[in-house]
Amino acid sequence: MENNNNKRIFEMQAEVCKTLTNPKRLEIIHALKDGEKNVTELVEILGIPKANVSQHLSVMKKMGILKSRREGVNIYYSISNPKVIEACNLMREVLTEQLRERERILSSQ
Repeated sequence: MENNNNKRIFEMQAEVCKTLTNPKRLEIIHALKDGEKNVTELVEILGIPKANVSQHLSVMKKMGILKSRREGVNIYYSISNPKVIEACNLMREVLTEQLRERERILSSQ
């Protein structure tokens, strides 16, 4: 039973990771880290067409990364679980450290 659960968790993790392979989706997570925003605000932040933002939001909501609520004509999006932000921040820290180390190595040559 536990082996089947682990297998399912790995499959789910792979699906979420596939969803996050798009840099714009990571930007959306970054934009939502301090609270919910509507599509218009995200269009302004990301600098891409509304249709593209809406498509990314839809994919991320379907995967359970985001949640939404309607207020009048606006739909507000937010991160479904704060651990998503923690995971993305942790990965950014790892990559930042790697980049600094590469720069240090290159500058010492």
